[in-house]
Amino acid sequence: MAAHNEATQDRAIITVLGSDRSGIVAAVTGALAEHDANILDISQTILQGIFTMTMLVDLGSAHIGFADLQQQLAELSDELGVQISMQREEVFKFMYRL
Repeated sequence: MAAHNEATQDRAIITVLGSDRSGIVAAVTGALAEHDANILDISQTILQGIFTMTMLVDLGSAHIGFADLQQQLAELSDELGVQISMQREEVFKFMYRL
């Protein structure tokens, strides 16, 4: 059980929501790749012009702290005009009781 907890401590859920336009996926995944964050799973949908994307990301090998990456994604959110949020996987699961 300890190994499972260690693994989930390095994982985060990232959600993106906003008006669809080109470059959103490239910008978000590029920011993650820049710091060696590994995307474990990704889902995206466009509903009548509204773009949504959810990612499960492993930050175990990332060259940036959680809070610093969260801040960088907040700045990217402003640049792209979309909402980007990042939560630790364990917090997300607790909040939504998955």
